[in-house]
Amino acid sequence: MRAIAAGLALLLIAPAPALAKASVSKPSFAQRVQRVEDELAIRRILIDYHHYLDAHDAEGYANLFARDGAWVNGGVPHKGHDEIVKLLRGIWGTPRPGDPDPGTILYTHTTNMRIDLHGDHATAWSRHLMVKRGPDGKPFPNLAGRYEDALIRENGVWKIQRRTDFPVMPTQEEWQKIMSSRMPAQTRP
Repeated sequence: MRAIAAGLALLLIAPAPALAKASVSKPSFAQRVQRVEDELAIRRILIDYHHYLDAHDAEGYANLFARDGAWVNGGVPHKGHDEIVKLLRGIWGTPRPGDPDPGTILYTHTTNMRIDLHGDHATAWSRHLMVKRGPDGKPFPNLAGRYEDALIRENGVWKIQRRTDFPVMPTQEEWQKIMSSRMPAQTRP
């Protein structure tokens, strides 16, 4: 009889953990909407990043970063708005009359975006593929890799705190050689 009573007591107690889980508070509607808005704002940054890159818009590109934000390319961090703009202008050079519109020679794609939100901070991971116009007018893949991002809400606006580029094809070492060779070649009087 005692065994039956103990068994019945156990059956009555067993659902308690399930009920405890059910009583855990769920995010409010406003919190869920804020989360969706935050993720959409961050996705927009990841997309705008390549829009500005393809257009050779160094200012727009650098404005996506936080005040002390850093872009790590080839293992080298470039920190702050002015340093990022200077680097990009060094790579791209100054357009001359007759140069093709950058948007007609470069197409960069961002895919497989994953965003994890943590209040006013977030992390993101994505892949990228840069396609350039070849000498014969045909497209050819120029660079493929992945980004790992840390983002921050700065004055109510999402910004990139740190973006690290991990080139896959070519490798980081190969890409560093390419970038080093471009810098002097792109400097125009």
